[in-house]
Amino acid sequence: MDTNVQSFAVANLQRRPDVVETGGFVAGFDPATASPFINYATPLPGARPTSADVSSLIDAFRMRGLLPRLEFAPDAAPAVEAALRNAGFTVEEAHSYLVCTPATLILPPSGGKGGVDPALLVETPAFDEEYAAVDAALGESFEGVHASSAHGVARLRKLEDGGGGVRFVRAPDGTCAGAASCSAPAVGTAELAGVGTRPAFRGRGIAGAVTAALTGAMFDRGAESVWLEFSGEGSRRVYERIGYRPRGTRLYMRLEA
Repeated sequence: MDTNVQSFAVANLQRRPDVVETGGFVAGFDPATASPFINYATPLPGARPTSADVSSLIDAFRMRGLLPRLEFAPDAAPAVEAALRNAGFTVEEAHSYLVCTPATLILPPSGGKGGVDPALLVETPAFDEEYAAVDAALGESFEGVHASSAHGVARLRKLEDGGGGVRFVRAPDGTCAGAASCSAPAVGTAELAGVGTRPAFRGRGIAGAVTAALTGAMFDRGAESVWLEFSGEGSRRVYERIGYRPRGTRLYMRLEA
């Protein structure tokens, strides 16, 4: 599954507006933002980069004024971490990831997906103000790490229109209490990311509800699996109750100026 997830990372970056393929790496850039969480690179499965390959990759970032940064599953390309360290890259974070398949997705007795409160109504945004509310809620959920912006709103709409998905639970005031997004499937799998609940609405099962709804939607669209990363043991338990299972690790590395 590491190779499947890594192959997905390659295919997903190849969807960016500006793509560079060099020395066994694929870098995906979006000129609309300088965010390192959008502009990054990943190796091809099995890549064995030389120092010249890494230098060429660094140049692709530097010429755009961006921080050289990679995300990848190290088990799918074991030689890459050492090559990056030799060039001065350091580990930003290492995240475990979980995978759900149609066989592991848990269906509660009520018939709703994920063992979540069936009273929670999960919706798909349809209007600009709903996408803006989702983007604002996710910005609040992640405490400004992903600040709300017009680009963020456009990105969410593009996900939904492009074969991925966005789901949310509405707050009593008509805005968004919590939401999640998922990429369009590629190489048989899809990445579910950006699961967030505003602080005032936590502990009500919203994260589980939107995650389960999106996971089921991706299976309906032909995905053979859906994977995600978790931020702590609390969120891990939420995802495992839905049917996600531990499968591997992804590494985040960057080269500071």
